[in-house]
Amino acid sequence: LRMVGQSDANGIALGASIACSGVCLTVVAVAREDARTIFEIDAAAETLAVTTVGTWACGTRVNLERALKIGDELGGHIVTGHVDGVARIISRDDFDDMSRFWIEAPRALSRFIAKKGSVALDGVSLTVNEVEGDRFSVLLIPHTLSVTTLGARRAGDALNIEVDLMARYAARLSDAR
Repeated sequence: LRMVGQSDANGIALGASIACSGVCLTVVAVAREDARTIFEIDAAAETLAVTTVGTWACGTRVNLERALKIGDELGGHIVTGHVDGVARIISRDDFDDMSRFWIEAPRALSRFIAKKGSVALDGVSLTVNEVEGDRFSVLLIPHTLSVTTLGARRAGDALNIEVDLMARYAARLSDAR
């Protein structure tokens, strides 16, 4: 895959990890074309099977996030870029410059999603508002709608979902008992 962005090519090294719509991918080539930076990544069969990467085409907009550096401020929750699966937007309600999305998670991931907990959708860290079975809601503020790809998302769209790392570890510890 070839990704085009406005960031500085000198700051992207071969082997760097860059989350592309929440999917941690490794840079295998970097080039500069005028003011644009182009980097290439490889996507393995597992990545194509459990994420939306295989549906991307030329012109698909993605959220980009560089790897966290020691000493950087940690906002939101820890997002690793190790996507757990694909969720689907069930509905979108717009009001007061904000939007509420109802999302359906894969059944195997539902147990990791809790009210007031965290979830990453296409790499965007969000707070869970309500949970009803395999479905949950998130509220997107104007800033999130304007600076991420979530502002263009509609009912029926697929999103990469990463459940909260702490919830995953807590479940693993519980299962081990």
